[in-house]
Amino acid sequence: MFVVSVEFEVDSAHLAAFRRSVLKQAKNSLDLEEDCHTFHVCVDGEGERSNRFFLYEEYTDRPAFDAHLASGHFRDFSALVDPWVVSKQVRTWNRL
Repeated sequence: MFVVSVEFEVDSAHLAAFRRSVLKQAKNSLDLEEDCHTFHVCVDGEGERSNRFFLYEEYTDRPAFDAHLASGHFRDFSALVDPWVVSKQVRTWNRL
């Protein structure tokens, strides 16, 4: 499995909209992409007031993740939330 972790820090003025958008993105990825097996959205311990999010995603392989990045739903999500993001860190892993 090809694993992706993403950490977001979001402008506090856009927390509710980001939360709705990232949850929709997770659902779309799981529903529309056969090779997306896991897509968890986590928020730090402050819950509703937190501006820090962590995504954990599993794909069949790197080409499946590349297809995810090229999908319309990902491009739409990214264009919508990018202005709200203070910082973003993406890491990739291979699950043993």
